[in-house]
Amino acid sequence: MKIGIFDSGIGGLSVLHRALQVMPDDEFIYYADTDNVPYGEKPREVILNIVGNVMEFLVERNVDAVVVACNTATSVAIKAMRENYDLPIIGMEPAVKKAREEYPEGRTLVMATPVTVRGDKMKYLLERVDSEHLVDMIPMPKLVRFAESGIFDGNEVQDYIREQLKGTDLDAYTSLVLGCTHFNYFKKALRCQIPERIAFVDGIEGTVAQLLRKVGRTPADASESTPNVEYYYSGRPATPKEVEQINTCYVKLDEVSRDH
Repeated sequence: MKIGIFDSGIGGLSVLHRALQVMPDDEFIYYADTDNVPYGEKPREVILNIVGNVMEFLVERNVDAVVVACNTATSVAIKAMRENYDLPIIGMEPAVKKAREEYPEGRTLVMATPVTVRGDKMKYLLERVDSEHLVDMIPMPKLVRFAESGIFDGNEVQDYIREQLKGTDLDAYTSLVLGCTHFNYFKKALRCQIPERIAFVDGIEGTVAQLLRKVGRTPADASESTPNVEYYYSGRPATPKEVEQINTCYVKLDEVSRDH
């Protein structure tokens, strides 16, 4: 089975990273749309057009299912994608439901892109799972740009996080939802300013579990397998330098998964 996974850049590698652990015998195409990153600061109509082009690329390569490893693209385009293509399409949304169920005793803070924060999909999600109005949202668009530049910590990142959190009473929160796949790279940086008692929550595991259900699979052991992945950057095969960047991202993902 061939699975297409796409994101505006390297953020969706966090989803592929997990998928490879439980689907070791399948083929994957990963599409990083770096020509158009970040999605989260673009108009809705532009995102719809971009996503349509990515889907055409993946369908032409005979994928059996597609994972939209981008909260912004899911928010804007998932409905149109499912109307236009007859194959399983798995989207992502900020894991607010999971956060409220697992950490109900305090408030939940959601970090996401501006488009996700303002989108109708987020509005409907909160209507379903936040009847007590215990969820607050904060846009963090610059983290996407930092991630694409390979900057995951340091003074500039810390200053930005501090500025965005200014005025936020962290004592009120028990969970922090990472509502963009790029944000997983910043768990260590965020933890410098987010108290240990506040749990990080993301939708990666749930997204991959949904992929397994949609394609009728159960998790497998990847311990002896060699990943079978084709990488594309906005439709171009990844260069050796880009593959090196991807491998660096996997090392970072292993680090944050282990430590946080």
